[in-house]
Amino acid sequence: MHKTSEIKEIESTIREMNRCWTESWDEARFREYIHPEAVAIVPTAPGCLEGRDAYVAGWRGFAEVATIHEWNEQDLRIRFHASGSSAVVTYLFTISFTMAGQPMTMKGRDMFFLVKEAGRWLVVADQFSPEPSVM
Repeated sequence: MHKTSEIKEIESTIREMNRCWTESWDEARFREYIHPEAVAIVPTAPGCLEGRDAYVAGWRGFAEVATIHEWNEQDLRIRFHASGSSAVVTYLFTISFTMAGQPMTMKGRDMFFLVKEAGRWLVVADQFSPEPSVM
C-alpha cells in the first residue's frame, strides 16, 4: 500500500498540469510536468506525438484556438507499478469550450503513465479519447 502523501503528490501533479492549459496557457510551467521522451496518442492527430516538444506543441495548438469555459476531472484513480517508481493515472473528464465561434462540450477518458525522476512525477505517456456514445 502506498502512502497517502504519494497519492496526493500525483493528484496534484495531474491537476496542476491540467491547469496550465485549461485556465490559461502557461507553456513554461506545462513543460515542467512532461518527460523529455513523452508520447501522446490523441484522436485529432495520426500516429503519436513523440517527445516533449511535440507533446507541448499539441496542447499549445488547442489552447491557442479554443476558449475553455469549464474543465472537470472525476473518478481519478492511481495504480502504482515498479515498486512505486511509476504510476498509471486514469480519470473521466468533461470540457466545455468555444472554437471558431462554436460552443462545444466533450466528455472523455484520460490515461497517463508517470515516472518519478529526481523526486518529481513526470508524464511519460498520455492517451485520451472521447467517451464513446452509448448505442
